[in-house]
Parts: sequence; structure tokens; C-alpha cells
Amino acid sequence: MKHLFTLTMLCLMMTMSAFAQRAVTGKVTDAAGEALIGASVAVKNTRIGTITDINGAFSVQVADNNAVLTVSYTGYESQEVAVGANTSVTVVLTENQNVINEVVVIGYGKQIRSTLTGNIAKLTNENVKGMPVVSLEQAMQGQAAGVSVESVNGKVGAAARVRVRGVGSINAGTEPLFVVDGIPLSKDARNTYGAAMNPLADLNFNDIESIEVLKDASAKAIYGSRGSNGVVLITTKSGKSGKGQIELDMQYGFSKPTRKREFLNAAEFVELFTEAANNSDDLEGVAYDDPNSWTEFVNGRFRRYSGFNDDWMTGVDKTNWQDEAFQDASIYNAQLSMSGGNEKMRYYISANAGFNDGILVANHLSKDGARMNLDFDATDKLKVGVNFAVSRTDTRTVSDDNAFSTPMQLVALAPITPKRDEDGLLYDRPVTTYYNGLIDVEDATRKVLSSRTLANVYGDYSFTDNLGLRVEAAANLYNVRDEARFGERTDVGNDSKGYGQSVFAGATDYNTNAVLHWNKTFDSHDLGFDLGTEYFKSNNNRTSVEGEQFPTDELKTLASAALIIAGTSSEDNYSFLSYFGRARYNFDRKYLFNASARVDGSSRFGENKRYAFFPAFSAGWVASEEDFLTDNSTLSFLKVRASWGQSGNADIGNFRALGLYAPGSYNGGSNYTPEQIANPDLTWEKSTELDFGIDWGLFNNRISGEIDYYIKNTNDLLQEVPIPATTGFRTQWRNIGELENKGWEFTVNSNNLVGEFKWTTSFNIALNKNKVVALADGQDIIDDGGSRYLNVVKVGSPIGVFYGAEYAGVDPDNGDALWYVHEEGGDPNATTNDYSEANFVELGSPLPDLIGGIGNTFSWKGLTLDVRFQGVSGNQIHRAGDIFMSCNACWFDNQTRDQLDRWQNPGDVTDVPEARLGYSNGDIGRSSRYLSDGSFLRLKNVTLAYDLPANLLRGVRSIRLYATATNLLTFTKYDGWDPEVTTDFLANNTTYGIDFYSAPQPKTIIGGIRVGF
Repeated sequence: MKHLFTLTMLCLMMTMSAFAQRAVTGKVTDAAGEALIGASVAVKNTRIGTITDINGAFSVQVADNNAVLTVSYTGYESQEVAVGANTSVTVVLTENQNVINEVVVIGYGKQIRSTLTGNIAKLTNENVKGMPVVSLEQAMQGQAAGVSVESVNGKVGAAARVRVRGVGSINAGTEPLFVVDGIPLSKDARNTYGAAMNPLADLNFNDIESIEVLKDASAKAIYGSRGSNGVVLITTKSGKSGKGQIELDMQYGFSKPTRKREFLNAAEFVELFTEAANNSDDLEGVAYDDPNSWTEFVNGRFRRYSGFNDDWMTGVDKTNWQDEAFQDASIYNAQLSMSGGNEKMRYYISANAGFNDGILVANHLSKDGARMNLDFDATDKLKVGVNFAVSRTDTRTVSDDNAFSTPMQLVALAPITPKRDEDGLLYDRPVTTYYNGLIDVEDATRKVLSSRTLANVYGDYSFTDNLGLRVEAAANLYNVRDEARFGERTDVGNDSKGYGQSVFAGATDYNTNAVLHWNKTFDSHDLGFDLGTEYFKSNNNRTSVEGEQFPTDELKTLASAALIIAGTSSEDNYSFLSYFGRARYNFDRKYLFNASARVDGSSRFGENKRYAFFPAFSAGWVASEEDFLTDNSTLSFLKVRASWGQSGNADIGNFRALGLYAPGSYNGGSNYTPEQIANPDLTWEKSTELDFGIDWGLFNNRISGEIDYYIKNTNDLLQEVPIPATTGFRTQWRNIGELENKGWEFTVNSNNLVGEFKWTTSFNIALNKNKVVALADGQDIIDDGGSRYLNVVKVGSPIGVFYGAEYAGVDPDNGDALWYVHEEGGDPNATTNDYSEANFVELGSPLPDLIGGIGNTFSWKGLTLDVRFQGVSGNQIHRAGDIFMSCNACWFDNQTRDQLDRWQNPGDVTDVPEARLGYSNGDIGRSSRYLSDGSFLRLKNVTLAYDLPANLLRGVRSIRLYATATNLLTFTKYDGWDPEVTTDFLANNTTYGIDFYSAPQPKTIIGGIRVGF
């Protein structure tokens, strides 16, 4: 009876409890009112919970009116909602600005930033979206600590240099590895004519979801032999379950040079060169030319440059040649994207098209492309997907900086020279001082057509909740076709009655990998393993045909050439085979450990050293999780971390380890001759890096940041060294030498104001010191002194350090240029007017000591203002072209206006020597006379946007109107066109900071509209 009573009471209580519970329904949205699918809704202090459906709706049982719902969603701030007597609630979540808990891509996986033990910089789509620039690298400028991005000049589609934590090699590659959705991409320029093109210009960065830059050894060692210079992981957008969304973005604008230099007008030109000729008549010695009278000689030149008439005497300007080098440039871009899906399938589809005129005449780029990313849940355990993208870029290139045909060298022509003759034809030599590059604009074509197909297919199978296998197969098909045609009047075609060349260069890359993932949580212990293998192969081919003697310049293809003068083809390939693993462990999210290892084999290296091992170890301590800091109201997050690891550099080109023979002919027959001696021990350049870092957050992580110190040593540098002549060869590739990069990085992110008016700041700054530690046999790499370029490689100095005679100004008594003697043990202030008596010294570094950027975003209601600055400091730039355009009238190139400050009378104090036509008076390239401070601070990007209020929208989800400007203002002491420069015909690992008629960066202003449906 007793048991029956107990059972009855228990059933009654259960029945009463069931009747007491009630259902609460609701919806979870973001701030824009869009449903959040899969958001977690839990009843606080119970095990009752659910997730939202495709409409953001939920239903959950609560016991009484005191119930509290905890609502959370990845990327958004969690929220607690008191139910009360309500039967229905609406929850609006706001985006989480706390970067400490963001998810980052780590290479073959993802991880929460707070548990990272390495250094990874992350940019999101919002950091690069809608930027009116051509390439992804330009959009990244100034936004990641320790990542230097430099556009070599202002030519549209031109190459860009990216350096992560300094320059890491002398002869091998120095660019980071770019990986797009698991596909490694090469940055090798494949065009033949004109300036080197950027192969990444065809990527549509509006399709990008995130960019992660792996910087320290712990982060990048998982990429082994290709990670020495850093790794840039690019993840494109994926669809999300829910209502389909369509977005249309259109923008239009214009560009012009950031700066123009001042050159002599016609009257000043005649005045200066007449004075220079008179001065030269009073001199004795060796001159460039030796006329009987320099005054008569210059008058003859004036008449010639004026079209063989005497109107030069009136001092009337005929042509502003600098203005002729530039054009009114337009820019237009359009992007259409669609995304959505359900619980089984998700999609993202986009198409883009646009054009970008360069600021230089005859320079133009247009590109279009499309992308389709699909993800499909085939079963509860199997997910499959495909990322597929195609693109096409059509570029009208111009010559490299060293050619008279490049537009920038038009500034050398005299202002007294008319542009055209009386028949409307462009003047050329002998009327123009040099070849008139405008003839190339009218009668030459340099067309580069590139196409790319990127495809990635994956399968992700979950054996259990903890164990999964991901398999990927990817392909990158990249083709470049050069079509060059030079008319009969051009400098290339004038000796052959027209010249043409057609070149096809193709690259097909295949990449496959399989990674086994295992993750398990045991109470406070989190443990994870990754084991994988990867295979990469690249096939490259090139075919070229040349022809001349065209019946008319109107015929552009080689089919019209009377004579085919050359043809050739080549093919090569290389491959990598890799095995890698990674282990992760953290205890209670306080004590963090990570270890990785990779074994790489490459066909590029000698048979004795084909494989290499690259390990890495790291650890972290989240001190803010300790009891003595958990209740600290100021310091909300503090993590100390350290890492050590090794990575390699396999970017050395193919076949350097092999003995090579070159085909030839002898006595009417074909044969082979030895060309390169083999080195079976040639192996990887290897970087060993040590990193110490602190991640911190204040005031509930409203202010957060990172501090890092690193030391990176790169040894076994690849160098071509002399070998005994008895071998039958002069040089051999060997692993000799060492480089060091060390420095500091600081990052700060701050939510300064929250509420209706918001203000956020992101700031980064990096200091790097580069030093050449050792070279082959201790020999510095210095030419014979005849070069007009200053870069050398010296042990103990930064790579590419400037080296030459130090300019001491002008002798006030006679106008001679002076140099410091710098005799060892002598008077440090001793000077000489004889350049040969000046000893060479280090003059400065082309590498900046400091790079950085700062961005501020202000938003109020629907109005947003984003302002971003970027800059560098501590570097020098060699104005190598000024040896001709700023040489105090040494020859007939038009001069910059500062040459009017020349010495004229005894007692004059100036830095410009006396003007002497035909004589050298300080116009020596290998001296500090033409060095300038290259530091600058640039207003890199300003965007003002307005989102129309929802109550004004009809039939659309959102409308944003915006205006964006890039390179709007530049603050610098640099004397040339633009301080962001390295001439494109000398762009190698040891040549930096050389300005030789290099185009300035474009200043671009656009307006746009973005409509969401």
C-alpha cells in the first residue's frame, strides 16, 4: 500500500509539471532583419534547447514565467531574454566585434583565435570589398602588421611586391605563397612585351570571404618547403542556408596621377642650355661631344628641335611632354552575386565585368569573370562541394621603364619641339631629342590576353563526431597570349618594314590532398590531430613566332608578314610530394600546445637532397583564465605565446641542380654543348624562426591587440658561385650564405564608441631589420662601379643597400660638384671635385625600417565613413632617371625646374652645380646626389556610404550609395613623382627603391551603388 501511494504521488507530480510547461515561439534575426538560421536557443540552467529553422523561427518549452532564454550564433553577441508571460519573442543579435573569438583559417583547417599559438593576420571581405584597384595585393596595403605591399609603379595591372616580415632571399623567390581555396598560385609574370604583368590581377576580390596571412613559423610550417616567405590563404564566399539573396554592385570613376613633376618651359629651356653652352666654351678637357663652339652647337640643336625653324627664339611653349604621357583615365566595375540554399545545399554564384584605364597613354585593362561555389550535404556524414571560377583579362601594356618608347620618357623631349609636323604626322628624330614614344601609341600594339580557370572539388566524410576525412582535388589553368605589332615608324619596326610577334605561355597546375582530422574533448582537455598528404604538379609551355615586312601597318597578324624570321617552343614541369601532421592540445583553454611537421620532396633539387623535414612547435598561456585575473574588470584577455619552427623556399626555377646541355649546330649539323654543371647536393633554402607574442584585451575586449617579436634566419642561400676553370664551367649553383630578419609588430583594434554613433579604430605598425649575415667566400656582390644604380649586397648590411660616393654639394668658388673623400683614417669632412678620388661608402637602405597603417570607421544611423592611412619610414629612393633630367643641363634632356637653382657666380650657395653642356659636373649616378628620403604617409582609402532606411525601400532588401577615393593625399619629402616605386625593368631581390622614369600611382575617385534583393 505504501508503494502504491508513492507511485500515485509521483505520477501526479509529473502530470502537474507537464501541465505547468508551455511553449514559447519566436524568431532570431540580425540587425538588418535577416533571419539567422541555425541559431542556438537554450533555456538557461536546463538541458532544454533547440535551433532556429530556415526562417529563423523556433519553439521551445519553458516551465514558468521566470524562464530565461540564452540565444547565440557564431559571429554574433550572445543574448539572454527573459520570457515573462510572453508566448512569442523576437530576438535581434548584433555582430560580435570581438576579434579574440573570431574563427581563422590556419591551413588545412580552422581555429578560434583565442586558442592560437601562432601569428595570423586576418582580413575580411569588408576590408577589401569595392576597392577601386586592380589587384588583391593593392587592396591589402597597410592592413596587416608586417606585410609590406608595394606597387612597383602606376601602370595598370603592373606587378606588385609582397613581403612578409622582410626580404628572405637573394636569388630565390621572396613572395609569399598564395593559396586560393586550397589551390597554390604562382606570381610569375608570363607576358613577353611591355612591363611585367601581375598574374593575380584576374582575381575578383569581391568574391573573397577572408584573407589570412600566416606569418610566424608555427602558422606557416604546415606548408613546409613553400612557406618560408609567409602564406596568404584566400577563402572565397560560400552560400548560407536560408532565403536567397541577390546583390548588384556598380561603380564608376576616374583616375589621375598622384603627382606631376615640374619641368622647364621653352624660355627656361633656352636660357639654361644657352648658359650651359657658354660655360662649356670656357672649359678644357674631355666632353661628351667636342664641337668647335658649344654656343654654335646649342643654337643648331635649338633650331633642329624646333622643326628646323627659328621660332625657338620667341620662347613659346610648343609641347608639354609630361602632359602627353598621361591620359584622362576612367574606371568601371560591376558585380552581380546570388547566394542562398537550404539545409542540404548551399550556393554562391557571381559574375563581374569592368575596365580600368591606366593614367599612361595607351595603357588599359579590362577583365571579366564568373564564379560558382556549391556545397551539398549528400548524407548526414558526407559533404561534397565544388568551387569553380573563370576569368579573362585583356591588357594593353606599355614598354618597361628603360625604353624610349615608354610614355614617361617623353619628359626628356624639349618643350620647344612641336608634337606634329604640318602634315599632321608625329615628329621623330632628328627633330625630337630621342625617339618619340607617342609613335608607339599610334602605330604599335602590345596586347596581353590572359585567361584562368580555377576548379576545386572536395569531399568531407565524418566517420564519427570526432573523426573525419577531407579529400580535395584542384586545378589551375592559366594561359597568357601576347600579340605585339610594331608599325614601320616605330623604333622596333622601322628597320624591318613592320615587326610582329605572337607568344603563347601556358601553365597547368594540379593539386590534390587528403587530410584526416580527429578532435576530442575530455572534460577540460581538448585534443586534435591532423594527418595529411599532398601532391602538386605544374606543367608549363611556351611557343613564340616572329615575323616582319608587312605590306601595311593596318594588317596586324603574322599571317600578313612577308617573312617569318623566328619560331621556338619550350616545355618544362616540376612537382612536390608532401606528408604532414599537426597536433593540438589545450587544457581548460588556458594552456595551449601545438606541434606540426612536414616532409617535402621536390623535383627541383639535387638527387641527394631532394627531401627535407620542416618541424614547428608552439605554446601559449591564457593568463586571463587564471583565478587571479578572471575577475579583473580592466584586463579581460591576456595570452602569452612562443613558437619555433623551420620552413623552406623552393622557388628557385627548374633544373638548377641538373647538368644541362644546350642545342646548337656545328659544321652543318645539330649537336649539344655543355651549358651547366650538375650539383646533386643542391637543396632548399631554409628559414628558422623564433617568435614571442602577447595577445591582450581590455575592458571586455573593447580594446584588443597583439605584440610580436621575431627573429628569422634564412640559411643555405642559393648563389651562383665561381668554380675552377678546370671543370670546363665558370659557375655553379650552390647553397651558401645567410640572411637575417628581425623585428617587432604591434596591432591594436578598438571600439572607441558604441551605441547609435559608432567609432572603431584598427592600427598596425611593424619594424623590421634586414641583414646579410654571410655570402659565398665572404665576397660582397658589387659591380665594377660603372653601373648608375646603387644597390649592392654586402655582409653586415641590409640587402640592396645603396653604395657609392657621398655627394658633398657645390664648391661656392667655382661651381664644381664635390664628393666626400672618406679616406680611411682621414678627415671625415675632406672633399674633392674629382669623383675618382671619392671612396665608396654605404649611403642608406632602400628597405623601410617601419611600415604601418591606421583605419577609422565612423557610423551613425545609415551613414558610414571609413578613413585609412598607410605609410612607410626610414628608406631611401634612388632617383636614377635624374642623372638625365636633373643633371644641370649636361645634355639636351629637358630638365626639372630645380636645376634653375644652379651655381652661377662665386659665392653662390646651392646644391646644384654650374650648368655645363657636354661635361660631367656632378651628374654621376653612383652617388648620393640623387638619393631622396622615401618615407611617406598616404591617405590610402576614404569611403563615404549611406544605407537607405528600410521604410524607404520597396521591392529590395537594401540600397547603399557610396563614394570611394584611393591615394587621395600623399605626405612626403620625396623629390620624384611618387615614393611607392621600384622601376619595373630592375625588379629583383636585390634591387629596391630605384626610380627610373617610373609612373606615379593613380589617384582614383569613384561613385557606386550596391543593391540587395
